[in-house]
Amino acid sequence: MKKVLAFFVFSLLTVSANSQCAMCKAAVESNANAGDSMAAGLNSGILYLMFIPYLLIGGIAFAIFRHKRKLKQSEGA
Repeated sequence: MKKVLAFFVFSLLTVSANSQCAMCKAAVESNANAGDSMAAGLNSGILYLMFIPYLLIGGIAFAIFRHKRKLKQSEGA
């Protein structure tokens, strides 16, 4: 259990990398200078893609919690 907890802690504390696709970075910078909202759309897409894994992990953790609670209640009754 300690190894699993350590894995999740270290994976959450990773150092942010400054390497992006050169073409994407150039396109966003040129559009941002021109006043286009492409950068805002790209940021929204990144947030959307980040949200889904956290939602799935939270749902699985909640299902496990509810299942364990139900087992405790049936043992105690």
